[in-house]
Amino acid sequence: MKKRRQRKGLRTTWIRFAGTLSEKKRPRRRVKGKATMICISDLHSHCSSVSHYHRMLLYRLFWMSLFLLITNGEREFYGNHFGEWNDSQLQPTIQKLMKGYNRYLRPNFNQGPVEIGMSLDIASIDAISEINMDYTATIFLRQRWRDSRLLFPGNESLSLDGRLVSLLWIPDTFIPDSKRSFLHDVTVENRLIRIFSNGTVLYALRITATIACSMDLTKYPMDRQECTLQLESWGYNLQDVVFYWTRGNDSVKGLDTLRLAQYSVESYYTTVSEAVYETGFYPKLVLHFSLRRNVLFFILETYVPSTLLVVLSWVSFWISQSSVPARTCIGVTTVLTMTTLMMGARTSLPNANCFIKAIDVYLGICFTFIFGALLEYACAHFCTMQHQTIVDVQRELLKEFEESNGMTHLANSMSPKKMQTEESTQQEMPEQSVTCEGNEATDKKREKGCSLSSLKQMSRRAASMMSVENPNNIDRHARVFFPMVFLLVNIFYWLYYLLF
Repeated sequence: MKKRRQRKGLRTTWIRFAGTLSEKKRPRRRVKGKATMICISDLHSHCSSVSHYHRMLLYRLFWMSLFLLITNGEREFYGNHFGEWNDSQLQPTIQKLMKGYNRYLRPNFNQGPVEIGMSLDIASIDAISEINMDYTATIFLRQRWRDSRLLFPGNESLSLDGRLVSLLWIPDTFIPDSKRSFLHDVTVENRLIRIFSNGTVLYALRITATIACSMDLTKYPMDRQECTLQLESWGYNLQDVVFYWTRGNDSVKGLDTLRLAQYSVESYYTTVSEAVYETGFYPKLVLHFSLRRNVLFFILETYVPSTLLVVLSWVSFWISQSSVPARTCIGVTTVLTMTTLMMGARTSLPNANCFIKAIDVYLGICFTFIFGALLEYACAHFCTMQHQTIVDVQRELLKEFEESNGMTHLANSMSPKKMQTEESTQQEMPEQSVTCEGNEATDKKREKGCSLSSLKQMSRRAASMMSVENPNNIDRHARVFFPMVFLLVNIFYWLYYLLF
């Protein structure tokens, strides 16, 4: 029994580890039934190893196929971007052009500066701000240079995708007066790279920049502004690169057909100069263009209303001085309206206190004439009231004098016209004619009359020094004086600001 149990345990252990035992250690004794289990175990191990090998093989085949697809796609991409030739020469590809190419070194390194030609297309000038003293423009900038490292046979040109610009050397051109700028990227970055067979590279891009422009607003709105667009090299000095306009003044297009809201392009020209910095001399190209403001808009908006207000203030010269409410209403209304017009005009003007602009001068002139018309009525009304008071005082003194001398009946018989004649005659009498003739026998009544006559003459003399004989003459003179002076001032104003 013990021997059978030992044999049974030995057989169980041998079957359990049959897959791991080597053939040398396996017993050659085969037991019926048990040998079948051993063969099944060996077959299962062999099948699992075969299936693992097939999986690895399929995995490798998959990645090899994917790699071949990607490689063929890249070949088609470069073939579409670099063109096809029908000649028997070797087709240029990006790999051949870029072989040994170093984009960090400029062309003609250690062999002289690179000549870079520039040209511009002004697509639009979107805004011109007098407050910020700048303008915003959208331009097409084109740069040409020759790179001998990019020579290839044939007469064709290669139009590359703009994203490949990172593979080539390009100039470090910038706009020194730019405040803000960006490159358009809808639907892709607006760049163009074109390589010609002789090694010439054309690099074009579309940018929008806000560029500073120093403005002189002393003649606003009849001003003329000179603005510039400058192009410089950031890091390469004159020993490395040289800028030039490809066709002189014809290198700039678009300004002739440009239409602006308040300005018109009067003239433009190009220059080549040098930018001097502490680090050296750098190439510089400058586009100068002159902008003249369209003054018609401001004439209709500001000049005509202010002139009409001045003319309206002159209406009071034809209104009777006794109509105090009417003349006062016209004067005050025109002054307030002119003040409102001046405030409204200044809201659209730049807040530059250092400039006394032409429109400010004209508004100040109009306000002065309107305020002067109001002061004219105040002066005329004062003289009228003073003259009326003097006439009343003279009548009172004359009445008292005549009553004191017993001449009341003569005064009553005289008409008012004769009384005025007598009063004017008495005003012109010299002081020596006013005497007090009498003797010691004259009574107190005669002395009283003499004193009243002396008081009358003194009051007339003082009044004649401070009064106007006819206050209505003030309005008569103002009707001619104000329009004539205003016309002369306008002639001088427009001649000065338009011709000088």
